[in-house]
Amino acid sequence: MAVREPLLPAAADDGCWRQGPAAAETKRLPRLAGPMVASCFLQNAVNIMSLMFVGHLGKLHLAGASLAISVTSATGLNIITGMATALDTLCGQAFGARQYRLLGVYKQRAMVVIALACAPFAVVWARAGQILAFLGQDGAVAAEAGAYARWLIPSILVSVPLQCHVRFLQTQGLVLPVAASSGAATLCHAAACGALVHKAGMGSKGAALSNAGSYAVSLAMLSLYVRRSGACRRTWNGFSMEAFKDLRPFVALAVPSGFMICLEFWAFEVIVLLSGLLPNPQLETSELSISLNSTILLFMIPLGLSYSPQAAKLATRVAMCMALSSGLLTMAMTLLRNVWGHMYSNDPEVVACFAKMLPVLGISFFMDSIHGTLSATNLGAFYLVGIPMAGLLAFVFNMNGKGLRLGIVCGSLIKVLMFASITWFTDWNKEAKDRVFGSSLPGS
Repeated sequence: MAVREPLLPAAADDGCWRQGPAAAETKRLPRLAGPMVASCFLQNAVNIMSLMFVGHLGKLHLAGASLAISVTSATGLNIITGMATALDTLCGQAFGARQYRLLGVYKQRAMVVIALACAPFAVVWARAGQILAFLGQDGAVAAEAGAYARWLIPSILVSVPLQCHVRFLQTQGLVLPVAASSGAATLCHAAACGALVHKAGMGSKGAALSNAGSYAVSLAMLSLYVRRSGACRRTWNGFSMEAFKDLRPFVALAVPSGFMICLEFWAFEVIVLLSGLLPNPQLETSELSISLNSTILLFMIPLGLSYSPQAAKLATRVAMCMALSSGLLTMAMTLLRNVWGHMYSNDPEVVACFAKMLPVLGISFFMDSIHGTLSATNLGAFYLVGIPMAGLLAFVFNMNGKGLRLGIVCGSLIKVLMFASITWFTDWNKEAKDRVFGSSLPGS
């Protein structure tokens, strides 16, 4: 009986940090993941930029916009993104099986299902101010958040087809168009915010409305690329009535996907809501918003690395080291603690409060860089450790916003330790052989 060769070369297992394989993988990963990192970074820059414009209008405006973004993310945008991840599985399988026509059908089917699921979100956003006041948020902040959320409603109409186009292209390895369209949308957003917030005198409402316009720019570019580019001629054959058939299997996959994504991000939204219950809610919500949005923006670096092909322990280790490097780099941002806050606000109290928080934020960046590369599914670390610890430190030990942030750091630390242990002690060659050869056994 012939002996099967190992799936991975020996150097990738025992000598992965010696000269050849690790060096080659270190060069290969940035080339593959670079466009993905840029795409993730730019897609999240729109909300960040809106906060920067709103923050310079005053503490109340920044707190209201921050709370509104948390509510709309938790009750809409995260759900859209999560449900759209079902296309990663469906389109990926169809593309691998060379059933190219199905990719276009799946994209249209996703837009139909997610659009139907979005109808209740608009109602929640329209009543966001009353809902937040009922939950005990400061009246002025809740009213400002409600107004901001209402002007975000048009963006939900654009986000559905945009996310579906992004996933459709990514599963084909076409990440450069996504990055280019995100970059163009970011530039347009800066111009739109400046025009609507200041020139037209719309204030924070202008920043919210400009989100829809910026997303529309990105969607228009991707739609044009899909229809005109030769790269998509096999996967896009125009609109089809098949999009309205067999919706149930897609729903069965999309709902759990959306739920898992939402559970991950809802932990952070809960922290923002808790900040509104602290003394001086305008200051605490503003400061925590700057912290969390800075974290999300820089988290796109390890997240982009996690999207790159990583089928072996070698690639995982190299990606972890690159993510650790980015984490150390972001920790160095603590040296800019007296400068960073000015990008979001002119209020001396907000800037000073954020400067005190930045060392804690640096630790959080470091943790996120590790577990962002490894995985994003261990929810117990946040819900069983992070949030309870945040509440304990903030309200019992009177650490306020710093306590909330430290609680999340505790959850991140537990998550990192768990995933690092699993990654380090797993026999990746054995796992790969079990999956490949085990799946080919009769009756399996």
